[in-house]
Amino acid sequence: MEMPSPPRKGRLQPTLVLATLSAAFGSAFQYGYNIAVVNTPHKVLKAFYNDTYFERHGTFMAEKDMLLLWSCTVSMFPLGGLLGSLIVGLLVDRCGRKGTLLINNVFAIVPAILMGVSKVAKAYELIIVSRVVLGVCAGISYSALPMYLGELAPKNLRGTLGTMTEVFVIVGVFLAQIFSLQAILGNPTGWPVLLALTGVPALLQLLSLPFFPESPRYTLIQKGDEDTARRALRKLRGWADVEDEVEEMRTEDQAERAEGRLSVLNLLTFRPLRWQLISIVVLMAGQQLSGINAINYYADMIYASAGVEAAHSQYVTVGAGVVNIVMTVISAGTVECLGRRRLLLVGYSICGSACLTLTLALLFQSKVPELSYLSVICVFAYISGHSIGPSPVPSVVRTEIFLQSSRPAAFMVDGAVHWLTNFIVGFVFPSIQDAIGAYSFIVFASICLFTAVYVHVVIPETKGRTFVEINRIFAKRNQVEIPENKEEIAGAEPPVPSLPAKETSF
Repeated sequence: MEMPSPPRKGRLQPTLVLATLSAAFGSAFQYGYNIAVVNTPHKVLKAFYNDTYFERHGTFMAEKDMLLLWSCTVSMFPLGGLLGSLIVGLLVDRCGRKGTLLINNVFAIVPAILMGVSKVAKAYELIIVSRVVLGVCAGISYSALPMYLGELAPKNLRGTLGTMTEVFVIVGVFLAQIFSLQAILGNPTGWPVLLALTGVPALLQLLSLPFFPESPRYTLIQKGDEDTARRALRKLRGWADVEDEVEEMRTEDQAERAEGRLSVLNLLTFRPLRWQLISIVVLMAGQQLSGINAINYYADMIYASAGVEAAHSQYVTVGAGVVNIVMTVISAGTVECLGRRRLLLVGYSICGSACLTLTLALLFQSKVPELSYLSVICVFAYISGHSIGPSPVPSVVRTEIFLQSSRPAAFMVDGAVHWLTNFIVGFVFPSIQDAIGAYSFIVFASICLFTAVYVHVVIPETKGRTFVEINRIFAKRNQVEIPENKEEIAGAEPPVPSLPAKETSF
């Protein structure tokens, strides 16, 4: 009797690699670059604000007004991200995953031009408004990109491609740190170019991404076009026989016909997806409230409190960027081997320990000056831990734990939580640090501990499993019966009979 051949493992075919590079560099890069680009040159930008204000009013801005205006400059970006996350579900359903990424480039190119001319126009308002629009761009791409890459990838490479979102966020952060050095563009003459550079990757994506296929899952399941999906799969996989994968998509499609398409409102009250929804809220809130963007937005302030001289802090920030990239790439290379759960648990353990040690170092460094070196080491250790798990892995998990019909609505909830908590950290952290000083990192350590416990208790390992298999694992926790084979799926009744069969995802 002839044994069935094992399923083929997907490979990093040129089409798949180039599509990933085009999509990620033009999208996730915007997020990372615009998080970090205002950090190192903040004194130069504040001087521009003050000089402009003086020309208008004949007096310089009060210190508290400057602090408020700068907090707005920083926090308008995640606020825009929140707005972007609220419209991404509609866009990915109507325009497709690739189509959404292409449309989104408008939200990067236009503000890049506005910021580039802000000095000539003597209008710091252009920077603040542009930060909102860039946030919209980042909010859309942060949800649409992992959806696109997760649906392009074969099962055995889904984790690696899923982490590319975070890899290119970190690349954006690192390049912003390099270009922001005073000797390069972080100076009174170069900062308009520094801010305008964010439009270059968007332009490159606009020119290159049209040559790559749309998500085969979107094409087959939502558009019902099997022939186009099959052609896309052949390009992405590098072989002609893609019927196994097409059959898997059909099975997912049949499962979803039983489930019905979900809007955000339906999703919030839909028992069969209750624990998936709670999980993405916890993962996204934990990712942001554990403190990573407090360090990204206010690294110079943290290093100053740790005793680092102002002239040296920009180079320490670049060093932290190198650590960030190296550890994120290591995470991308090991996520299919070590699994999502393990990387999350190890990462949060390192972050929590680093926050506790940093608190002690900051408290006692006035008595033991040498502890300032330990403070910097703790920041580097924290960045390493976050880069291993909490930063990249949630982008993978959130794609895997939802099926096609509920994914757009889920990503809207996920994005809203991500950007709202990002905004809270960016806006509130300076006040918290001013009020309780070193103890602010105890808050971050507590959140790391809570999130790690939740991951250990609730989140299953998803590597190597199909979307339907993962859905069955969560069904047991949700106490919902899921049909085990396609014959049962085809004849299944909707889990919630009153749920509409067709809904938009907002």
